[in-house]
Amino acid sequence: MKLGTIDFMKNKKIYFVVSICLVVLTLLSAVIVGVNLDIQFKGGTILTYSHSGELNAADFQKTVEAHLGQSVKLQEQTNVATGETNYVVSLTSTDGLTLDEQGALTDAITAAYPDNGIETVSVNNVNPTIGSEFFRKCLVAVTIAALLMVVYIAFRFRRIGGWSAGVMCVVALLHDTMIVFLTFVLCRFPINDNFIAVVLTILGYSINATIVVYDRVRENEKRFGRKADIGDVVNTSINQSLTRAMNTTITTATAMLVICIVALTRGVSSILSFAFPLLIGILAGFYSSVCLSGPLWVTWQRYYAARKKAAKA
Repeated sequence: MKLGTIDFMKNKKIYFVVSICLVVLTLLSAVIVGVNLDIQFKGGTILTYSHSGELNAADFQKTVEAHLGQSVKLQEQTNVATGETNYVVSLTSTDGLTLDEQGALTDAITAAYPDNGIETVSVNNVNPTIGSEFFRKCLVAVTIAALLMVVYIAFRFRRIGGWSAGVMCVVALLHDTMIVFLTFVLCRFPINDNFIAVVLTILGYSINATIVVYDRVRENEKRFGRKADIGDVVNTSINQSLTRAMNTTITTATAMLVICIVALTRGVSSILSFAFPLLIGILAGFYSSVCLSGPLWVTWQRYYAARKKAAKA
């Protein structure tokens, strides 16, 4: 099939079914697999230990987990002043560790590694309410951004029914957000500030591609006249902007893929948990901008026109 002759309107039901299935899969995965909340949202304790000599990180982590009876997250941290490597242990727990539990853990580690001079550098209990408040503020920010997008699109594309175009665009953005959330759930990435950063980035990326399509619709409506079928106008507009959308997506996705490969080979999980969901979100944004926003808007416009015609009759 030659580029520029794809009938997106004809295949819109397929696109809608695929998207609905993905949303249902997201909800089921969140219930069945569960959401991995980071310490800042679930609460817990962060303990930093210094040591001397050679000490295997994996063995150290197993020792901590064996004493606590649950899994922990271990990171290596280099002290810039001394050049020594510290181990940072993150334990997710609603109540955190009490002073007695912290002392017992330190004694257990010291007993396991008597020749490594284990010392407690710092202990921080994380209150989950701080993370919850931050998450609520982020949701408010996303909601306000979505409303402003609707208002902007409604004003800029008022000649072609801007309000409905804005609403359908936000629906497509919600679809992209669900795909990003599904990636975090299935890959067991912790829900933290990386998730918020990815969502906000995808919102800006996807809305830009959709506005390009709407801009073409506005130009083609002037060209073909208001009597032209809205489905044909939108289909032509999507095909005209398809090459640009593909080139932009391939370029940004390739950059993210390189970052993912480097982060994976170097074992930098914090970067991987940002870059890989962003890569999936970029692909989802391309799909929603091309296959969802326009067809959804056409479906609404036809439904509204049919109701208006029936009311007059």
